[in-house]
This record gives sequence, structure tokens and C-alpha cells, in this order.
Amino acid sequence: MSTYADRLQALREQLKRDRLDGFVVPLTDEHMSEYVGDYAQRLAWLTGFQGSAGSAVVLPQEAAIFTDGRYTLQVRQQVDGAHWAYVPVPQVSIAAWLAEHAPQGGRIGYDPWLHTRGWVAEARRALAERGAELVAVAANPIDAVWAERPAPSDAKLTVQDDAAAGRNSAAKRADIADWLAQRKADAVVLSALDSIAWAFNIRGADISHTPVALAYAVVHADGAAELFVAPDKLSEDVSRHLGNAVKVRDRAEFAGALQSLQGKRVAADPERAVAAIFEALEAGGAQVLSVRDPVVLAKAIKNEVEISGHRAAQARDGAALARFLKWAEAEMPGGGVTELSAAERLAAFRAETGLLKDLSFDTISATGPNGASPHYKVTAASSLPIEPGQLYLVDSGGQYEDGTTDVTRVIPIGEPTAEMRDRFTRVLKGHIAIATAVFPEGTNGGQIDAFARRPLWDVGLDYSHGTGHGVGAYLSVHEGPQRIAAPNYPGGGPAEPLRAGMFLSNEPGYYKAGEFGIRIENLVLVEPREVAGAESPMLGFETLTFCPIERELIEPALLSEAERRWLDGYHARVLEVLGPQLSPEERAWLEGKCRPIAAR
Repeated sequence: MSTYADRLQALREQLKRDRLDGFVVPLTDEHMSEYVGDYAQRLAWLTGFQGSAGSAVVLPQEAAIFTDGRYTLQVRQQVDGAHWAYVPVPQVSIAAWLAEHAPQGGRIGYDPWLHTRGWVAEARRALAERGAELVAVAANPIDAVWAERPAPSDAKLTVQDDAAAGRNSAAKRADIADWLAQRKADAVVLSALDSIAWAFNIRGADISHTPVALAYAVVHADGAAELFVAPDKLSEDVSRHLGNAVKVRDRAEFAGALQSLQGKRVAADPERAVAAIFEALEAGGAQVLSVRDPVVLAKAIKNEVEISGHRAAQARDGAALARFLKWAEAEMPGGGVTELSAAERLAAFRAETGLLKDLSFDTISATGPNGASPHYKVTAASSLPIEPGQLYLVDSGGQYEDGTTDVTRVIPIGEPTAEMRDRFTRVLKGHIAIATAVFPEGTNGGQIDAFARRPLWDVGLDYSHGTGHGVGAYLSVHEGPQRIAAPNYPGGGPAEPLRAGMFLSNEPGYYKAGEFGIRIENLVLVEPREVAGAESPMLGFETLTFCPIERELIEPALLSEAERRWLDGYHARVLEVLGPQLSPEERAWLEGKCRPIAAR
């Protein structure tokens, strides 16, 4: 079908055939993944929206797309307002919208493999107020009209060597068995792809930029497990690595296997396991324990091998980014460079390390007005020329076997304005406030989120995204449960205490619609912090990312003496870490970028 309007009409016709009065389309897959494989990109296929968070509802006479503040500009650029209403979340939930818009007595369909049980209950309650019904579909109606829908990836699994993982899979599964014993449970269902990759020390290539494989797992109380994955994805090496304690079964057998757990106490995560998993367990007579997947916290607290590997990956990645910034500073002012060509050049610098497995996400390469969309994705159609007078923002990262990176830098093309310097320096002050924060054990990221915002709040400004997200160890670039985000901002949610060993991003920003965007992002490690006279254990952050912060955008008068000391100390460390990896010419450039700020 040639247009998104045609696709919307085709779906409405299919809904008539299915005797449905509406359908809910989330941007997720059957594993509740943030990033999904091409086969699961139903929202993008239907609407044109390319963001990484959103949902839609289609009714006979109206349709709505739901996105948060990170995508306010992007959704309007990519989705036709003549056919779709733009609805902001969390201000308006899908359930609340349905309660007002669903046809009286209507049947609203949903795919139980794409929603949590909590969402189903909320939507069902909301529809009941309209006398309407929420109906589980056996077959997704979008799949019926998506004629050229891609097949799921057939990429092979790979082994994540114990030397990189820090612990072998048997030890990890033994810990899960202990967790089950404490709860007097017989088994736990793992459906989150990064949980499975971590627990079994395997990686895959089924989702772009995230090294995971489409699979499910059930781990039993004796540490033995069943791994449900397409059989042709296994090599002899992987089979040997998994060993006799892991029974490999076809992914297609998973739902049936759940129904065979009659009489067992089975744990499943209500946030990460879809409604269909709970329904299959209950239909088979299992007693279901609705608790968080035991891998989530274990995976978030990195061991010493993972931390050491991450430092090595960051040093390597920082040198590649520094080379790119030197190239950009020389080439961009003369014209001829576009957002797309810049992203390709940066990827080439990372590839030259010889150790890059993949990017960790689609590079956000944005100049001028495109920089004002925090999650902008450059395409051949959207790519703008990079020209003098603009700010160029690049948010990027790499996947290496020893670590996952994520870093954002901004550079001016030509002379920046006083407003650009002011806003950049306020973002920098917020970044430093997080980098230097000291807090007691038990503090959650939402409690320190305001540290980063205050310099902007002081002049009536803010940014519409969280300040930090968790990061995996050669896994997902966005990893929970840790985050730095107050509940009223995208990315906020249940308060998770920060614990030593967690990786997070530190990325405050500022965005002026139609003109420019600013974000400064480093990754940090939560670590114990000695504080003289402290009456409780304290924590702080070690900065892990090393790359110069653009001095031409800094207004020194806005920085306190302590902030200048932090910045000079950071740049001294950048020079120490990156300098030995660079050529004499590159090092000379870096020395200029890392001069003490007071010398400007």
C-alpha cells in the first residue's frame, strides 16, 4: 500500500471483518521490548512514527497516536494530523482516552501478546464505563493487512564468554534457584530479552543495535532451565555452552509449555511478561506469583569484570568520538556535510577501532531545528545540511563485547550566540550537579533529578525528558530498573534505589523549538563514597565517559569556582585517558580543547 492513509483504511476494513469497533496498537513486541525487530514494527508501518515510545488507537471514525514530551515535534513531522489526533502522555492515558471516545457498547480489540496484564485491567475498567468491551484477538489484524511484513530475524546466537561476563551461566541460574527457594516457587518465566541474554551468557542479533535473541526461558528450582528459541539459531558452540542443564525447545512451543505447569508455583514479572503469559499459566492450573524478574536487579548491579570492561570500552569509544569531533570542527563550517553523512563518518571512526560489534542505537545526528527533537532519527528524507550559525548535536554510542556506550556532545558551527552559550552553560551546571552529587543509600534517581534542572528552572526553563537511564553491559543501552527521572517526566516511574555497581546516564538538556537543541551526556557508575562524619553509608558517581565538552559554548562567568574545578579536572582526565590513543596532531587538538576553562 502506497500511503499511510491507505494502511489506516485497510486496518479499519479488517476490523469490520473481525467484528471489532477499534484496536490498540502499541510500539512493543511480545517481550515488552523498547526496541523491536522489523517484524514487530506495527506502529511505524501503520502511522509512519519512527520514535521508540508510543501507541495508537484506531476507531471507525477517528484515530489517535499517543507520545510523550520527547516526541512532541517528531510525531507531528512524521504522522499526518489529517488522519491522527496527537495525544500527550502521561497527561492522557490510552484508557482515559478510550473512556471518552470508544463507541458505546463497542468491542475494542487488543493483542494479549503485546500488553501487560495491568494495562488490560486498566483499559477494561475504562471501557466498562462506556458499556464497551475489551476483546483479546487471536490474530493481530495489522498482520492480516501488512502484505510485506518482514519475518523475524534468523540470526544465530553467540556466546558471551565468561571472561567478559564475569560469572558463568550456571552460577547465575543457581542464584535464580536460590531466589525461587526463598519464595517456595517451582519456576520463573523469563520473557525480557536482555534478562535471558544475561542469565544464559548468550547474545544475538535479532533487534537492531541490541545484542539479544528472540527467546523465552523457564528456570526451575534446581537451576535447570528450558530455553525456547528457533532451533536453526543455535550453533554447536552455543549448544556446548548451554550444556545439559539447559533444554532447548522451539520458541513456538512456549505457550503450550506454560499450560503444562499445572500445580506449580510459577513466578512471572507483571511489568515485563505480557498478559498472554499470565493467561496461559492460569489456564494450565499454575499458581502464579506476580513478582519482578530476579534477573533485573542482578543484571543492573555490575560485577568487577563488567565494570572493568566498560571502562576499556569507554576509553576506546571516547577516542573515536574525539577524532570525529576534530574532523567535524574542520569540515562542517565549509559546507558539504549533512546530518546523514556526519552520522556515517562517526560510525566509521568507531568501526576503525576494530572491536565495534554494532552501534548501540541509531545515531541522533541533528543540526539546527532537528536538534530540538530529543529523539530525532536522521533519514535520507529528513537529513539537513550542517551550516554556519547552527548547533550540531550528536548523541551516539557503540556496542563492544566489553561494554555499551552512550554519549552526547554539542558543537557550534561558527560563532555561537549569547543565548546558545547561556543555555549550554546552564545544562553543563546541571550535568556537574549530578556528577558531583553525594547521597545516602536508599536514595532513588527521582530524588536527585531536580539537581540537574535547577540552573534552567532559575530562568524559567526545563527539558521534557528524564535526566538519566540505566545502561547494560554489552546489552540494552536503556536498562532498568535504575533511572534519574522524577515521576512527572518521561522515563520516570517506580522509585528504584540507586545501588553501587549500577551504570546510568547523566544527560540534562535544553531544546528551543525550531532553532536548536543542547544535551550533555556522560555515563556514570554508582559507587560508595566516604564522607567524613557521615551517619549512614553514602553513594556518589564516578564519571566513565571521556570526551571534551565544547569550551566555545561555555560562559565561564556562569560557573562557580567549584564547577570550574570539576570541569578542569574532568578535562585533565580526558587528556590522560584519550591522549595516548591519538596521533600527535589529534593530541594537540585535544590539548586545546582540554585547557583550563579560566584560560579562555
